[in-house]
Amino acid sequence: MESLIQQKVLEVANQVERQLDAELEQLENLDVDDLERLREKRLEEMKKVHQQKQNWISIGHGEYSEIQDEKEFFEISKKSKNIVCLFYKEGSPRSKIVDMHFNILAKKHIEARFVKLNVERCPFLCERLRIKIIPTIALISDSKTKDYIVGFTDLGNCDDFSTEMLEWRIAQSRAIIYNGDLMTPPEKGKKNTSILGRPKKSKTIRGRDDDDSDSDY
Repeated sequence: MESLIQQKVLEVANQVERQLDAELEQLENLDVDDLERLREKRLEEMKKVHQQKQNWISIGHGEYSEIQDEKEFFEISKKSKNIVCLFYKEGSPRSKIVDMHFNILAKKHIEARFVKLNVERCPFLCERLRIKIIPTIALISDSKTKDYIVGFTDLGNCDDFSTEMLEWRIAQSRAIIYNGDLMTPPEKGKKNTSILGRPKKSKTIRGRDDDDSDSDY
């Protein structure tokens, strides 16, 4: 068995080496015109990326903002392919924690629109999307809800999770471009305290709207 594994590893290594040799040979055989065409192609690709970023910025990407009602929600759904929406309620400390992270992620992931919506302003939408727990993050692509992050259970079940942890969880839905390992969270194990430093209580689904529990609005 060990010999078979070594043989397979050697075969893969040889294949990679042959591929690299072929690419190097191709580069060595390029003339001035070929290099100029490659340069022009690369410049065109960079222009397209820049234009795409400008288009995103023009429709509100790059900043974390609040939308006022259901009508505005449906309007931005038509313009933006990927939307990360926080459903929150006034006075919810855990919603404020998400705000802090979203302000960072919105600037980093310009490819998605980061917004929040007060549940009291969108009863029809909350019923349609089955929003029950505050905070809930809806991950939307092509006007379809692909995934939900309900409370903080998926984020280590604590209040002091990192921005990287939330970023990784959002990336599970493909709503943002992620260069890390989607199979492995960026952190494992968190101390059992809240962001305020107090010992964390056991969290129930139907809890009070305080620092240590999600709320069923």
